[in-house]
Order: sequence, then C-alpha cells, then structure tokens
Amino acid sequence: MAAKISESLFSLSSLLMASLFAISASFQFNDPDWFFWFPLYICGCIVNLVNGLSKFPMMRLRTLAKFSLWLGVFLFIKVAVEGALKGMVAGFWSLDMRERIVREKLGSGLVIGSMFLHLQKKPSSRHQPNGQETEVAKLTKYGMPTLAVIRYGLSILFYLCHQKEMKF
Repeated sequence: MAAKISESLFSLSSLLMASLFAISASFQFNDPDWFFWFPLYICGCIVNLVNGLSKFPMMRLRTLAKFSLWLGVFLFIKVAVEGALKGMVAGFWSLDMRERIVREKLGSGLVIGSMFLHLQKKPSSRHQPNGQETEVAKLTKYGMPTLAVIRYGLSILFYLCHQKEMKF
C-alpha cells in the first residue's frame, strides 16, 4: 500500500514538473540563447510527462534523461561562469528571481535534479526485500515531490512579489 502511494506521489510530482518545464520552455523564445534552454526544458518535460503517465518507460527515455542531465550540467556551469564574469559570485546562492542568471541557475538545477531522480528510480519490484530501502530509494521516493514543492513555491512567491521588477 505504501509503495503504491509513493508511486502515485512520484507520478503526480512528475506531471507537475512536466507542466512547469513546458511553461518554462514556452518562455524561452525571447531569450538570446533560447536554443540551449528550449531543448533543456522540452526534454525535461517529455521525461517527466512519460514517467508520470507510464509505469514502464521505454529505454530511449533513459537516453533522453541522460542527455537532459548533461545539458543541464553544461548550462548550470555556463550560468555560473556568466555570473562570475558579471561579478555575481557572491550571489551564487541567491534566490533573487528578478535576476535572469538566478532564474537560469534554478531552472537548470531543477532539470538536473529531476533527471537524476528519474535515472535512479527503479520499479517497486526491484527494491530491497523485507521492506528495507536503500538511501537512493528513499531519495527517489521523496525527492521528486520535494522538487515539485520547491519549484511551485518559488514560482508562486516570485509572481506574487517580484514579477514587475524582473531583470532581463
């Protein structure tokens, strides 16, 4: 019963993340480097959508998840270097969503986290016997709902408090 609830929670969280990645992808066309960010968010959306709707994803989906993970890592490093060149090193841990670099850092970080969790997820029948869970199994069980809560929480907070002050 608990395994079924955690599977349902993972699926629901994946669908929520898919919707946010789709929205994020749609906002990329006014960005000068949209050709990096659009594929990242679309691939993240597809992986989350398929895993949210299906219990048995296709093998090609793992390849797409790996591609998204590495593209996310590349873009995270790109944003970190760009921030350092603009003198925002102290703001690396900033959550000031008015800054484009912060939004891109968070977006790539969320795709990285989501893809990592999808790649680590195993079908419930392959978990340890006698109800013992590994640390990775616990991470995948609670990680995706945590990512969805963080993403929705930050988005709601941003749009309620800072939307008009956004910097591009």
